[in-house]
Amino acid sequence: MSIMSEFESRKLVAVCTISDVKDAVPTAEALLKGGISAIELTLRTPAGLDCIKAIRKALPEIYIGAGTVLTPEQAEQAKQAGACFGVAPGTNARVLAKANQIGLPFGPGIFTPSDIEVALENGCRMLKYFPAATCGIKHLKAMAAPYKHLGIKFLPLGGVNINNLAEMLSDPLIAAVGGSWLAKPEQIQQGLFDVIEAQAREASEVLKSLSK
Repeated sequence: MSIMSEFESRKLVAVCTISDVKDAVPTAEALLKGGISAIELTLRTPAGLDCIKAIRKALPEIYIGAGTVLTPEQAEQAKQAGACFGVAPGTNARVLAKANQIGLPFGPGIFTPSDIEVALENGCRMLKYFPAATCGIKHLKAMAAPYKHLGIKFLPLGGVNINNLAEMLSDPLIAAVGGSWLAKPEQIQQGLFDVIEAQAREASEVLKSLSK
């Protein structure tokens, strides 16, 4: 399946920043128990790549990718660690070229029409809308209008939470939504995996209500 198909089938992507690799699998297990099977593991800590490896080995059913991929080198490292996809806060043509070269499905971050066009030139159709909360879905719909016929979809991140989740998911432009509220760094560090599971379950219930 393509990155777009994977996101559309799962709808929710947990964004996790983990400082200690020992917390990687318990966090992923808690999310999975709560109904979330897609994770963006950010490369904001030295443990990021090892966390991807650990989750990939222990829980292959999770669609795990690398987030905050800022350089071509990080894209290559993410691929070697077993990441199924990569995403970034912005649109870096060098990173996209490397991702294409090594076969890493990639969702660059966009916020302007120029960002979208750079992404399209590099073969990307699954785009990360970041930061989503700044201007909301209204900005995205207006900006994406000239490109809808090209089959693009979006993953809103940045300010998405349980209160605006349903609004984001209800728009056909959205393949899936992602959020760090599902597994906050401090909750991971404190071992509050039951809380993470409950948050994931609450979000999954919103998703179920939309499909009725």
